[in-house]
Amino acid sequence: FTLYGDARKGRRPSFMGAADPSIAEPLYEKFASLLQELGVAKVAKGTFGAHMKVSLLNDGPVTLILETPES
Repeated sequence: FTLYGDARKGRRPSFMGAADPSIAEPLYEKFASLLQELGVAKVAKGTFGAHMKVSLLNDGPVTLILETPES
């Protein structure tokens, strides 16, 4: 999944502002490691940058944080 997307225009987010993979992959690995170190029971990782089919069962609402630059 992508951690950054621009949802200001259209029906689909743009990921043009996301970090370059050379920067993003080490951040992804560090984040997963920190979760494990904190004792999060299930930390599952896919292959970074791969197109993957995922399934999900939501139990409750989802929270999306949409930010815009200060004017």
